[in-house]
Amino acid sequence: LVALGGWGASMARPLLKIQRYFRRKPVRFFSFILLYLTAGSLVFLHSGFVGDSSTGENGGRDPMVASGIGNRVASSDSRGVGMMGRVLKDTRRPTPRRYGPPWMKGAGGKDWEGRGVDYTSSWNRALKGRNAKDLDDGRAKYIGCYIDNTAKRALRGVSFFDYKKMTVFRCQDNCAERGYLYSGLEFGAECYCGHKIQAPNASESECIMQCKGDKGNLCGGANRLSIYRLELSQESARHYGSAIFKGCFHRPDNVTLALPISAVIQNMSVEKCVDMCTEKELSLAVLAGDRCLCGFPTPHFSLHEMEDEDLCLHRCHGEEFESCGNDEYFVVYQTQVQDNRCMDRRFLPTRSKQLIALASFPGAGNTWARHLIELATGFYTGSYYFDGSLYNKGFKGERDHWRSGRTICIKTHESGKKEIEAFDASIVMIRNPYKALMAEFNRKYGGHIGFASQAHWRGKEWPEFVKNYAPWWASHTLDWLRYGRNVHVVHFEELKRELFSKLKDMVLFLDLEVAEDRLLCVEGQKDGKFKRSGLRKLDYDPYTPEMRTSIDELVMTVDASLKKRNMAGVPKEYRPTPR
Repeated sequence: LVALGGWGASMARPLLKIQRYFRRKPVRFFSFILLYLTAGSLVFLHSGFVGDSSTGENGGRDPMVASGIGNRVASSDSRGVGMMGRVLKDTRRPTPRRYGPPWMKGAGGKDWEGRGVDYTSSWNRALKGRNAKDLDDGRAKYIGCYIDNTAKRALRGVSFFDYKKMTVFRCQDNCAERGYLYSGLEFGAECYCGHKIQAPNASESECIMQCKGDKGNLCGGANRLSIYRLELSQESARHYGSAIFKGCFHRPDNVTLALPISAVIQNMSVEKCVDMCTEKELSLAVLAGDRCLCGFPTPHFSLHEMEDEDLCLHRCHGEEFESCGNDEYFVVYQTQVQDNRCMDRRFLPTRSKQLIALASFPGAGNTWARHLIELATGFYTGSYYFDGSLYNKGFKGERDHWRSGRTICIKTHESGKKEIEAFDASIVMIRNPYKALMAEFNRKYGGHIGFASQAHWRGKEWPEFVKNYAPWWASHTLDWLRYGRNVHVVHFEELKRELFSKLKDMVLFLDLEVAEDRLLCVEGQKDGKFKRSGLRKLDYDPYTPEMRTSIDELVMTVDASLKKRNMAGVPKEYRPTPR
């Protein structure tokens, strides 16, 4: 005990000296504590990264994710890149863009020079351990976790990054709008699109990074993609990457006049022809065997008489999974070049003596019709209201007073005797009420091209909305038919289906001369900036039987009113189906 007491006293003396030292130098004491804490934090972070390391399938070190912290670790192969390399988009991708119509499907799994293997068919191996609800939500089907490589991407279409707001649905919508079959998310913030998966599966445990804009969903990992197969709408499926597949068409009578630029290309591919016509600043890329032709839609080659696609099934010499047409039947793509023949717009040179309404129930396509009319006539449309977002999108007539007389027609959702009789004539847009109500509900809760949330659809908002708005859909049309002086009825679905002829009738009603080249130009620019993605859809019918009974009665009332005025009734798709 005496020995222990002596040892304790000897240890206490140095500690006492240190205490007295720091009491005289308090700044040094706090500096020492700060250094101690910093060193401890660095040791903790280092152990977090090192503890998760593992060996990848390709022999290099696999990507790692620390608890709450995402980072990349340099690999021994070409996948290794730093964080700054991920923020700055890699523009040196050796793999070219892929083009080709959806109807040209090659034999899966075959490897060829310059491309990876198609691993799409092996997706089911990645589904183990995942809930069935996670796999298919009606918008897209989860395929699995895949290896990605900066030198040879798994998905080789367009890509975009958002390190703050990336979500699974946002990536899916962007890929679907461009017609891609797959969307993939990586590193929590990166979105890649493609028509083919060209990389092997990875373990599901490697795709565990949370999405930056939605912590409840996973968005891949470092050099790992969470890939979804998109359930595309029919219209989206006609796109193929940056080029839009227009169809198979018979050779025009005068090829030189219809398509003035042409060249013979060795090892022809869709990409080579599209690139050539894009460089020439022409909107049509036409493949005829080993010849590539470029031009614009004209009366000599209007693209109005599409042929059976089987007539164009002639493989390209440079791409075995693409079709290049032949001497008699041409494969046509629309490039990203804007056709400027219909893009100039201005106010009327002299004030109009009559006011023409462009009237519709909300959600019936009024903004889209304005876009078409402005391109077809070259004159701005006006509005009974003012919407700053529409003005910023190019609708310059939005700021003019609706009685200014400087615009070709005036948008309005108004109904009622006084408001209708203020106009001298009107184009009345009618849309299927089931589609119009859903479109307006999406606009109300998600903006002009957004979507209402599932909470809104399943909550009390939707039933209340239908109860109040469905009768308005009918009364709006009935009022314009009753009080309108000179009414021209246009059905949204027919305008979409027969754009050229229906739009031509609208231009004539506005008492303007029809320019056929301009209308053909409009067909190539028809969607504008106000088209919702065809991907996001409800996985159930939001209309109850009671709602449908009420809406069907309203449809038949409008149908009878149209026929009473010697007009065509509502289209067949509006009419109630027998129960």
